[in-house]
Amino acid sequence: MAGWREWVRLPGLGVGPVKAKLDTGARTSALHAFDLEEFSLDGSDRVRFSVHPWQRSAEDSVVVECPVHDRRLVRSSTGHAQERIVVLTEIELLGHTVTTEVTLTRRDEMGFRMLVGREALRQGFLVDSGRSYLGGRPPRRVRRKNRGRDGAA
Repeated sequence: MAGWREWVRLPGLGVGPVKAKLDTGARTSALHAFDLEEFSLDGSDRVRFSVHPWQRSAEDSVVVECPVHDRRLVRSSTGHAQERIVVLTEIELLGHTVTTEVTLTRRDEMGFRMLVGREALRQGFLVDSGRSYLGGRPPRRVRRKNRGRDGAA
C-alpha cells in the first residue's frame, strides 16, 4: 500500500530521494529533466540530461547518461501532445525496486519533480489516495532541502 505521494529513488540513475506523485491516471512515469542532449555511442542511441531532485530549487543537479529506450508521443492531462524520450530505469518505492519506463520532460511548473504512473504501480503497489508517505520520510535535512531551505536543522 502506498500513499498518493511518496519519496522515491532512481538507483540506476543515481537520483534520489525525490518527492513523487503516484498517479493512477497516468500510464507512464515522468521525470523532470532538462539540458537533454542526444548522442550515439558505439551505434547505440543515448541521452545525457540533468535532474533537479528538489522541488522549487535548482540546487544539487544530478547529471545522468543512459540509453534511449524509446521515443513516444505523450498527451498531458491538458491535452497537449509532446514527443518525449523514454528511458528504462529502476524506481525504488516503499523498499521495493521495480524496472519501468520513464519519460523525460520539463516539470518546472508542476508540484512534483516525478510522477509515478500505472505501469510502475501495477508491479505490486496499491495507492490509497487519502494517505501520504506510507513508506516514511527521509531525514529532516533532506526534507528541508526539498522545500528550498538550506538543510541545516
